[in-house]
Amino acid sequence: MRKELYAALKAAMEKIEAVKHVDLWNHNVEFIEQEDSWARPAVFVEFGPIAWQPYVGGGYRGEGSIRLHVVTDWLEGGQEAAWALIAQIRAAMDGVEGGSFHGLRLTETITNHNHEDILESIEVYGVKGVL
Repeated sequence: MRKELYAALKAAMEKIEAVKHVDLWNHNVEFIEQEDSWARPAVFVEFGPIAWQPYVGGGYRGEGSIRLHVVTDWLEGGQEAAWALIAQIRAAMDGVEGGSFHGLRLTETITNHNHEDILESIEVYGVKGVL
């Protein structure tokens, strides 16, 4: 499920011209000075916990979450551009589904204010999946 979900999310993000980099989340913004730089705006995909239940006939059904970390450069008025990009990302998320997952729905929005030169907005989506 995670492999298919990540591929679908990455494909959806890559259709947005403004998005320059898509990758898995690895606390990227916390170590921004120590890592090789990545182009911005960037979207990092973080998989949250998935609670699995046995499914009738074999297999499992699960519900979990993903977080899209949308990272933009901080400029004067930069939040307006970041919010416009997030609106594009939300639109791109409509209809993203696959054979092993469905039901993506926005559940939470978080703004991370802990960085000097970047703005990190986190869009949390609930998702349902099968194994």
